Amino acid sequence: MPIRTLPALIIGLSLCTTAQAEQPGTITRLASSEAWLTLGHYHPDTLGSGYTSQADDDDFFLSPNGKANPEAELRATIEAITRPASGNDNDHARCEFPARDAWIRSRLSLREPEVTCSDYNDWKAELNTEAVTLVFAASYLNSPSSMFGHTFLRLDPPREDGETNLLLANTISYAADAAEHDSEILFAYRGIFGGYPGITAVQPYYEMIKVYSDIENRDLWEYRLNLTAAEVDQMLAHTWEIQDRNFDYYFFDENCAYRLLALIDVARPGTQLLDEVSTHAIPSDTIRWVVDRGLVEEIHYRPSAATRVSHSLGELSPDERRLAAAIANGYVAVDDDEVQSLAPPAQARVLDATYDYVRHQTQAEEWPRDFSAPLSHDLLVARSRLQDQPSLGSPARPEVRDDQGHDTMRLGINTGSTGERRYSELSLRAAYHDLLDPPAGYRPGAQLQFLRLDARLYHDKQELQLENLVGVEIRSLTPRDGFFKPLSWQVGFGGRRAELENGDRAFTPYVDGGAGGSWRITNRIQALALLTGDLEISKHLSRGYDIAPGADLALLRQDHRLSVMTGLRSKSWVVGEHHREDELYMQGAWHIARDYSVRAQLSRTHHYDRYETSWKLGFHAFF
Repeated sequence: MPIRTLPALIIGLSLCTTAQAEQPGTITRLASSEAWLTLGHYHPDTLGSGYTSQADDDDFFLSPNGKANPEAELRATIEAITRPASGNDNDHARCEFPARDAWIRSRLSLREPEVTCSDYNDWKAELNTEAVTLVFAASYLNSPSSMFGHTFLRLDPPREDGETNLLLANTISYAADAAEHDSEILFAYRGIFGGYPGITAVQPYYEMIKVYSDIENRDLWEYRLNLTAAEVDQMLAHTWEIQDRNFDYYFFDENCAYRLLALIDVARPGTQLLDEVSTHAIPSDTIRWVVDRGLVEEIHYRPSAATRVSHSLGELSPDERRLAAAIANGYVAVDDDEVQSLAPPAQARVLDATYDYVRHQTQAEEWPRDFSAPLSHDLLVARSRLQDQPSLGSPARPEVRDDQGHDTMRLGINTGSTGERRYSELSLRAAYHDLLDPPAGYRPGAQLQFLRLDARLYHDKQELQLENLVGVEIRSLTPRDGFFKPLSWQVGFGGRRAELENGDRAFTPYVDGGAGGSWRITNRIQALALLTGDLEISKHLSRGYDIAPGADLALLRQDHRLSVMTGLRSKSWVVGEHHREDELYMQGAWHIARDYSVRAQLSRTHHYDRYETSWKLGFHAFF
């Protein structure tokens, strides 16, 4: 017998010994178990009875057929983890796939080749993980990659040094590996259609706080999971297996939240969190699933820098706010008589709030340091003279968390009329939230709709028509004040019914957008003024397309029981027939419960020298 065949014979005898110790068909049963399928990221094929792994990296598989054959991958893994070590044992399968190795050995009696796995053990020791916390960063509309929020895992060390120790903890995150020069539009396109690889990365928590909380102004919610020590070890072992492995990234389903659900499923088989995912994995939804499964033992709120500043400024009276703005913008000196004449408690409040604002603007808005540094110094010196005065408190924890808001899919059943034509309407939206949906748990003034379809059945001719097909629709209406002056904006694309000069209504692809300002009138009411632009493309138009500059003036009220928006839209089509379109409208929603609303809208339109009144009434359910 040739010497080179001896290793293969030894391995074969080992496997045969194992097979004799197990019941017939054990390997086949294990290969179809939920735990093994989860470790391999296998999902049932849409057509047929097989499985395919979502891993898109050849190095993740030990069998040439491993991507589409869980049993072949299991048998190849058993062979690899029982093979004697040679050379650098960090390259041994037990070291490369410690989660697989631990799970297989908990179910089969296998020989254990001696390996030290120094790279893996050093990495695990450096992480020093006692518990795992799921962190949710609130939505950030100015970045397509973060419209729905973001989730990542924090690896908590033993609770010895309190907060400082947590800031130095590491995190596990999954994100698209995009090129630095890619624009936000290119990122959105490739993210939707799968143009990026997704990479699992480990990095310090303080870096995540700097990006999400201090720069992007996103509140953080920390959900400490009740995983056992063994479950934490299994999660870390699988993180090692997939770290730097390629999984194609998709913005709406195989995203940051989806991959973290897979890690939790690996840590605690049977949770079946991935079974909740259908067409999309919205991070706030995934948090809701984790909470509903009883996986959370403790919740902590970490307000962003902008939230802390807004709270500080909110503690001031109107006169004190005006004075703080004047100091921050250099119109009033810190030692000015107007400041010194304040009572000590009021003076301390103004100095604290102004310092918080200047520090935030320096970091987030990159105020020049030659202006902000001397001003910050003067504010601290003046405040040090008032040491007996209490500091401003921290922002209160919101009454409703992001995961406690309404569900993100929506079904609406409506009835109404356009002119003299009555109709019934069915509306279905895949995600996420609009300005008149129940506002609890969502950003005020923020709207993001994805894949909304409105179909109408007109009663007079029993005619079924597609009324609207919204691809994406975004509105960001953050109020301006003496301290913050954000731009309010909107953008959307899809298809809609457009009225033609002969009275027909043609389905027309469109792109629209706008920008302007929003101002708060009361705590719940804000006014907005936007300059808008519309582009419609259709063979029914005289030149095949038309463009309309316009304006939108409105009042918006958002409340936990009643939300209302009323205003005037006007636009002038300038390419084809050169006509104007004006609409006076009012829309309202009565929120019966978290996931149920009654909606009504009324509008009066002037178009092509015709006046038309439209109304609609309906019931919306979120699920």
